[in-house]
Amino acid sequence: MVKEIEVEPVTRLEGHGGLRLTLGDDGKVQDVQFNVTSTRFFEKFCEGRYCEHVPRITPRICGICPIPHHLTPTKAVEDAWNVKIPTPALKLRQLLMNAKQYSSHILHFYALAAPDFLLGPMADPALRNVVHVINKMPEVGAMAMKMMDFGQKLCAAIGGKSVHPISAIVGGMKKSLDEDIRDKFLKEIDEQIEFTKKTVEIGLKVVEDYWDVVANVGVVPTYYLGMTKNGIHDIYNGDIRIVTPEGKKIDYNVHNYLDALGEHIPEHSYATHMYYKPAGYPEGIYRANCLAMINAADKMATPLADDALKAFRDKVGQISHHTFAYHWARLIETVEAIELIKKYLEDPDICNPDCKTLDIEPREGQGIGVTEAPRGLLLYHIWSDAQGICKKLNLLVATNHNIAGIEKSLMHVAKQIFEDKALEGLKLPDPWIK
Repeated sequence: MVKEIEVEPVTRLEGHGGLRLTLGDDGKVQDVQFNVTSTRFFEKFCEGRYCEHVPRITPRICGICPIPHHLTPTKAVEDAWNVKIPTPALKLRQLLMNAKQYSSHILHFYALAAPDFLLGPMADPALRNVVHVINKMPEVGAMAMKMMDFGQKLCAAIGGKSVHPISAIVGGMKKSLDEDIRDKFLKEIDEQIEFTKKTVEIGLKVVEDYWDVVANVGVVPTYYLGMTKNGIHDIYNGDIRIVTPEGKKIDYNVHNYLDALGEHIPEHSYATHMYYKPAGYPEGIYRANCLAMINAADKMATPLADDALKAFRDKVGQISHHTFAYHWARLIETVEAIELIKKYLEDPDICNPDCKTLDIEPREGQGIGVTEAPRGLLLYHIWSDAQGICKKLNLLVATNHNIAGIEKSLMHVAKQIFEDKALEGLKLPDPWIK
């Protein structure tokens, strides 16, 4: 008798959905589906609207990464209209992006990942949550809350709102950061850096304790999709970079994304599955998100983060296919984010009111904007008519990029669990808390 196992989703943001596992009479895994409603409705919502309105509409796609969904279409319209933004605007956007990166990664680590590791995967699900972790580890919980609060308040100070920002305009930013507000965040930045170092220590202890699991469960070779600027990790500017399963890196200008990426909708899913389709290389499934970015980067943009990357590669090699290493990669990106936040807060340009270009004329054309959202590459391709009306919009979001890789990873792990019994001999550490 065929048996189906369903796992309810943690969140439905940006189309995230549930898992369905199908087992045959013989206990063999027949199918694994990561079911999402990866709707493309926003592409149609924006048709016929002024292109300048699109960056105010699309942040509603996701409550976790509205800032990339605000800045990326702004970049696309600027590309279509050949608009150059002032340097202060560029720095403000970089600060805004890294504030969101910091708060999102800390939220993921402490609220979603930590409970499973600190209590152990076999713990009562009713206790395996962030509230229980805070109750049992109040000092760590207080630190995590201060970190998330710092990031979200900085997002609000620059973006106008912490969720669904309104500050970016075609040509730059509406306003600079007030000096008094900047000084307030500067007073807290060194404490935040220390908090980040302590978080990395916790993360590395978790990695070491669970190394048997990290090294043996869900090790799935795939391609990887990231973004780098001259080989350096960058979440706002750069080229698309594909990494082969063997570690070869191939760069594509963002305007040539169709030379690298293909998409189709399989029969068993409503979600768009993306795949790599290059000339000269075999087609294949790729994964995005923080591990893909770490695999794509030659180096990180800041000293502490680059040291963390070197330590990572000393342990896992130049390319990592370890699904559980996503947690470690996320911490490396968190270190870079807080270092860049300090760099930009100390830059007087973020308080410079010359942060927008006013001499802007709509024109017929098409443009592409790309950023790296916390869960993967975000690409907007917009077509504008001569009056600045959006004729067409193509969005590739993290869910699109990751769905095929997620299903491949889940199939691999399901076979390890149900067919190979590979987990039975693995060493699990004693829970940190109970």
